[in-house]
Amino acid sequence: MASPTQRMETHPDIVAMRMPYERAAESRVAQITEGLALLAGVYLAISPWVVGFTALTTITVNNLVTGIAVALLALGFASAFGRTHGLTWVLPLVGIWTIISPWVVSGEVNTVAVVTNNVIIGAVILLLGLATMAFGMRREGARRAAER
Repeated sequence: MASPTQRMETHPDIVAMRMPYERAAESRVAQITEGLALLAGVYLAISPWVVGFTALTTITVNNLVTGIAVALLALGFASAFGRTHGLTWVLPLVGIWTIISPWVVSGEVNTVAVVTNNVIIGAVILLLGLATMAFGMRREGARRAAER
């Protein structure tokens, strides 16, 4: 007679490996950081309409797509940091892209409004991304030290 099989994600070793990341996600600072990252992503997505540069199609589409990506990443970190912590390096890169995008995307989009908007929100996303990375790194270092 076959014994009931256990699902892989409920295996005690898997659960133990995810626990430091889950504890990191439960901290108040992590929750605030992830919430701010979500808001920064939403703002980046709607910024062409808020600031008023929707006529510049390439940067409008760029901000919409990257803003949605930031918001989705933040939602993933907030809901399942133990499973998504490996993607935290993406958020700072999106912040850097947001900063340089007015000079990189096609067309003459580097107006004062676009540059000011993207540099400020890009720097915010970069800093929030670095903070989010630090949560995973701090827990990873603590986990490795405990294993020794």
